Amino acid sequence: MELNQMEYFLTVAKLQHVTRAAESLSITQPALSHSIAKLEEELGMPLFERSGRNVRLNACGELFAARVERVLQEIKKGKQELEAFANPDTGVVSIAFLNIFGTRLVPWFISKFRERYPDVRFELQQGTDSFVRSRLETGASDLCISLPRWDEPGFAWHPVCSYRLDMAVPSGHRWQDRGSIGLAELASEPYIGLKNQCGLKSVLDRLFAAAGVKPNVLYEAEDLPTVSGFVSAGLGISVLPRSYSVELNGIAWVPLDIRAAELPVEMGWKEKRHLSPATVRFRDFLIDRQHYLPA
Repeated sequence: MELNQMEYFLTVAKLQHVTRAAESLSITQPALSHSIAKLEEELGMPLFERSGRNVRLNACGELFAARVERVLQEIKKGKQELEAFANPDTGVVSIAFLNIFGTRLVPWFISKFRERYPDVRFELQQGTDSFVRSRLETGASDLCISLPRWDEPGFAWHPVCSYRLDMAVPSGHRWQDRGSIGLAELASEPYIGLKNQCGLKSVLDRLFAAAGVKPNVLYEAEDLPTVSGFVSAGLGISVLPRSYSVELNGIAWVPLDIRAAELPVEMGWKEKRHLSPATVRFRDFLIDRQHYLPA
């Protein structure tokens, strides 16, 4: 069964005349009659009651016509959606990002982009590192904003800004007025750590290993805002990126005296995945404007 057969069938059903239907479709009357006969043969039953060149749907034709009309409407709608998807000015950009970026960074990206392209729509998903990774790997999201990058084949990455890692201590802590501090000193303090599903944990583990430090982990939290909450409650210290989502009242920040304290935030996508024109435009927008983006 072909799409043009269904279109021919509905035209004949509406005009109730084969010759007029053929003229409307800009095909010959024999070609139209052949198409209808072939459709009826495929279905195994007649669809029309005939009286010369005048035709009317029979009971089977009425049932079939209702379904065909819905099918053609859905196909038309699908074509319109594909056209909108392929239009860089009206398409959809699907992004997955870590929770920490939902307070300021991703809204800022989108706000600046929509100043130039106001009709582009965004599908946003946020969560843990494992959630963001799953969204990108399965194709549920086209882009991700994450840290750190996954050093595996098949993914492309580009830095879009950076956060600074600093020591977060409770307000009033004896270190809060220090100009800088080394990682070695935190070994003597209760430390609020991260569970494995948080991507930052692997970065911090490497920093601690390089410094020969084993933190005195008192609690492990699933995300950075929770770590920040524990620090602000005076339960320990931690190493965190400076972000609005973790800068709570009751926390003081002490700069780390290590060069690795700069933590790049990166945009990732699958190298072989087809990206919509709107997605490519947003990706290139961030790449081209990265030096303007907020840290």
